[in-house]
Amino acid sequence: MSLWMTRLSQPPGKRHTMVEKVTVTVDALQALLDQLKGRGYRVIGPTVRDQTIVYDEIDSLAELPRGWTDEQEGGHYRLVRREDDALFGFAVGPHSWKKFLHAPIVELWKVVRNGEDVSIVAESPPDQRFAFIGVRACELHAIAIQDRVLLGGQYPDSHYRARREGAFFVAINCGEAGGTCFCQSMNTGPAVESGYDISLTEIVTESGRSFVTEAGSEAGLQVLAALPRRPAMDEEIAQAKAVISRTAAAMGRQMRSDDLRELLERNLDHPRWDDVAKRCLTCGNCTMVCPTCFCTSVEDSSDLAGETASRSRRWDSCFTMDFSYIHGGSVRASARSRYRQWMTHKLAFWVDQFGTSGCVGCGRCITWCPVGIDITEEVRAIRDSGSTEG
Repeated sequence: MSLWMTRLSQPPGKRHTMVEKVTVTVDALQALLDQLKGRGYRVIGPTVRDQTIVYDEIDSLAELPRGWTDEQEGGHYRLVRREDDALFGFAVGPHSWKKFLHAPIVELWKVVRNGEDVSIVAESPPDQRFAFIGVRACELHAIAIQDRVLLGGQYPDSHYRARREGAFFVAINCGEAGGTCFCQSMNTGPAVESGYDISLTEIVTESGRSFVTEAGSEAGLQVLAALPRRPAMDEEIAQAKAVISRTAAAMGRQMRSDDLRELLERNLDHPRWDDVAKRCLTCGNCTMVCPTCFCTSVEDSSDLAGETASRSRRWDSCFTMDFSYIHGGSVRASARSRYRQWMTHKLAFWVDQFGTSGCVGCGRCITWCPVGIDITEEVRAIRDSGSTEG
């Protein structure tokens, strides 16, 4: 296993801090962006667009969501102004870093005919490495899960590997818990503990903003050494710890996770599946915003002249009828069966396949469900019923 995969796949708590904590200013954060761009990285970070906070390419701190936070509940997302000018004072939006590492659409190959000559052209790997700014603890865990899915086993995904290899992660300790967050229940946050090159904790006081910072890799140490910085004072370190503690105490949701596999296995025929099926639109929003869902389908296309043909891979969802279609029809024809498949795979059978839960508690599936179906509430309803059918 290569060093970059080892770094992100190591268990939380096993990180070796490369340097002592230092404090950097907002100006130094701009210098960080400049350093990464100068080293050939394509810098991706949070920015405001279409009344949401999304991830996109950025050049300067002016593009970060300064002074914005997100109000989230089941089926509800809204940007609102903060009382301060925090740069990272929000939870998570509809995008995850999966958008860049496990791309929504990938052209696998193209066949081009020129007279009697036929050539096959494979997709070229990205020409730049990614540097991700503002990665949350839950998202680092999600990337580590996708590493196991797409890089583990006998047949690693070459397209994911090309995008993943050499990526640089600037993590942020969460200073704001969203209304649908439950990362603490899943032991995936709010503190970043592994898988990063540089971690930041934003400290906002009346006198201004600063970031308690540390490196988590040799690459991070080299970049941090090029920035203006000073040793973090004890008071600043205490403030950083308080930020994390305050966020942990403000989780919008909770979900007991120590026995989920056994609970759901015992209740595959629970009447709650019928209840949720009456509300579920089977739209697939939950799978599209989930940072760990990885299902894809393959499509072939050709031009009308018959000179080119291509095969592409694109995200798919287990909520669609076609996803489980085999000769004779769909294996999961009902909304009940499709929702049960998604939830039991995510929380239970993922463990059998990959040795971990497929949920990191980011809450996106709750926020972006049009009818506000809440995975934590569905688990609670099954648990509280005391049923052991199935």
